[in-house]
Amino acid sequence: MNLKGKLNTVLLVFLMVILAIMPLTMEENTSFVKASDDSKTPTESAKVASDETAQLTKKIDEILNDERLDGAIAGVSIRNAGNGAVLYSHDSDIRLHPASNEKIITGASALDVLGPDYRFSTEVLTDGEVKGKVLKGNLYLKGKGDPTLMKKDLTQFAKELKKKGIHKIKGDLIGDDSWFDDVRLSTDLNWDDEPYYTGAQVSALTIAPNDDYDAGTVIVEVYPGEEAEAKPKIKLVPETDYLTIVNKAKTVGKNESKDISIEREHGTNRIVIEGNIPVDGSRSRVWRSVWEPTGYALDVFRKSLEEQGIRLIGNSKVKVGVTPEDATVLTSRKSMPLEELYIPFLKLSNNGHAEVLAKQMGKSVHGEGSWDKGIEVMEDKLAKYGVNTDTVMLRDGSGMSHKNLIPAEELTKFLYEIQDESWFPVFKNALPVAGEPERLVGGTLRDRMTGESTKGNVIAKTGSLTGVSTLSGYVTSKDGKKLIFSIMMNNYKTGSMTELQDEIATVLAKHEFE
Repeated sequence: MNLKGKLNTVLLVFLMVILAIMPLTMEENTSFVKASDDSKTPTESAKVASDETAQLTKKIDEILNDERLDGAIAGVSIRNAGNGAVLYSHDSDIRLHPASNEKIITGASALDVLGPDYRFSTEVLTDGEVKGKVLKGNLYLKGKGDPTLMKKDLTQFAKELKKKGIHKIKGDLIGDDSWFDDVRLSTDLNWDDEPYYTGAQVSALTIAPNDDYDAGTVIVEVYPGEEAEAKPKIKLVPETDYLTIVNKAKTVGKNESKDISIEREHGTNRIVIEGNIPVDGSRSRVWRSVWEPTGYALDVFRKSLEEQGIRLIGNSKVKVGVTPEDATVLTSRKSMPLEELYIPFLKLSNNGHAEVLAKQMGKSVHGEGSWDKGIEVMEDKLAKYGVNTDTVMLRDGSGMSHKNLIPAEELTKFLYEIQDESWFPVFKNALPVAGEPERLVGGTLRDRMTGESTKGNVIAKTGSLTGVSTLSGYVTSKDGKKLIFSIMMNNYKTGSMTELQDEIATVLAKHEFE
């Protein structure tokens, strides 16, 4: 037999062997499928799954056919939280602005880098020594990014210094914000956003007016004067001389309407108050950001020292500087751990917290507390969890930038992958919960989706900018299937996108897959 004949014989034998074992292989595979679902054949199971997905698709497609989305775009991605399988997709590969859904990336990344137990710190140091009742040397207030530092904490510092016998300081009072860089505002923040608490400047040394911890802001309260034509009374929380109040407002008769404007002039700390407030009218109260918050924190600390009877003497100055490496720590404070801070951060969607976390990630990983380095860390975390970073653009930590871009399908992929992390329960617990009226439980969803199927069930992060509305998170279907969703609506002009988002989330909560 020639070579060609031998090859044909070998090939024939090989084919006979394959044909002999195929029935066994098919039988084994069929048995495996039946073992997992005795009631349906593989074909029947696939048909049922297809029908259930088709029903879901039809319901959501009908919602997205709303005229309010004419000329706009909606990216929607829904996954099985158990295996990550995509159950629904609508323009989910289109890069869209996430608004505050960006905080999902920032918050999860920071937990992975810093850990739930991480605490920010603030220190009071000196390069001098105490002689008698006099501290001969400079006193430094060194910030390390703590957004929860408040007036009461600075007062406690002053009390502890007094316990050490310090009554006078013959040296300068110096604020040290060098833990982060000196870039105060993220690159893309709109100039007309920066006077408000949502656009507060970021400094490693800053102060918050109350326990919402809107660092770098001051609360301005306007009360009516004692009689008509009198000047209204102004109160700042905390009290500070760092701002200049220009009171152009007027108290009017009790039957007149209230119309008060409280604005900080751009690039300054001049707060201009205008308008009318009735004699018997309620107060007007707003949060306004402070220009250069390092000096603001330093001024409040100076007042705290004075209140405790500690005076600066000689030619002492109050200024910004850097603490010497060999300075001695006199007292210090640590913030609450991230596990607790994440409640006001994510429930109330605190922009300042997000930006501080971004800079701290850069500081911890690369030794540089900047947006550039922090965003670099966030991009690395996205890659770690399988997100296609080639289709993502990150510009800040909070989502205020209109240049942030991410497809809905990449965000649901991220939300799926992080579920196995030890810190995930901390992250999920900090997300707003639909319909729960308690402010620090329901957060930005406390007045939404109050129906039986969604209340306490939809756990998700909201997001809102001009022309942008988003909602991404977790929900359990009627038959107990855990789902992940991202709904990102961009480029609309009018109408409520939250209503459409709530309708989609309600469909998911009421849907039965089995």
